[in-house]
Amino acid sequence: MKNNSADMVFEGLLRIADDNLILGHRTSEWCGHAPTLEEDLALPNIALDLIGHAQTLYCLACEIDSRYKNEDQLAFLRLEHEYKNLLLVEQENGDFGNTVLRLFYFSTFMKYFWERVKIKCCFKKLKEFSEKAFLETSYHSKYASQWVVTLGDGTDESNLKMSNAIANLEPFLGELFNNDDFTEMCSQNDFLPEPRSIFDSWKNEVEAILQKGNLDFPAIILKKRGGRKGEHSEAFGYLLSDLQYMQRAYPNSSW
Repeated sequence: MKNNSADMVFEGLLRIADDNLILGHRTSEWCGHAPTLEEDLALPNIALDLIGHAQTLYCLACEIDSRYKNEDQLAFLRLEHEYKNLLLVEQENGDFGNTVLRLFYFSTFMKYFWERVKIKCCFKKLKEFSEKAFLETSYHSKYASQWVVTLGDGTDESNLKMSNAIANLEPFLGELFNNDDFTEMCSQNDFLPEPRSIFDSWKNEVEAILQKGNLDFPAIILKKRGGRKGEHSEAFGYLLSDLQYMQRAYPNSSW
């Protein structure tokens, strides 16, 4: 693989892996705190799926860049500005409604993302992995969508909380569909789809679910960005200190 091509693949894998790792960590924070026993089992299992996706993608990235010996180095031993995840996934959980809405937004996006990777991707190993990732993110999207409808179409209080969640997350949605020079290069080389190409499919599904829940579709405007460049919100520093604690306190420890 030529250097330019290798750099592109590594950066692309890192972006997707970081999204999944950080959202997986956030989702795992509900373990033992979910409103019902069923959700106390469901949310950690979804978190495990997301972290599993991240692990696979980090392993593929390690094959591209020999500076990293294993996935743990990429997951736990980078500095804050070296993480390339979206700002959306690092935001604090808030209440249960806020968490499931964030999961719904992201997993619905990734469902269509992986669907396009399955059809057209120059990196064979990623294309093969996309089959599994598509099935799992489709489940995540369905699970979260059911809760969005249930809470939105529930009591006045639950509808209000879901409306507040829509307002809380709205500033971070534009970054999800933001094309930059890198995403355009990935698309031109048949590596990854452009985020903007997913918007119509995402919007149609999300709008239909919100309508069922008597909720308003948010404005998708690029308000807050920077995650792809390693510029994160204040909440990310606290998240990273928790995430990296074991590797920092006990260097070279392994599973």
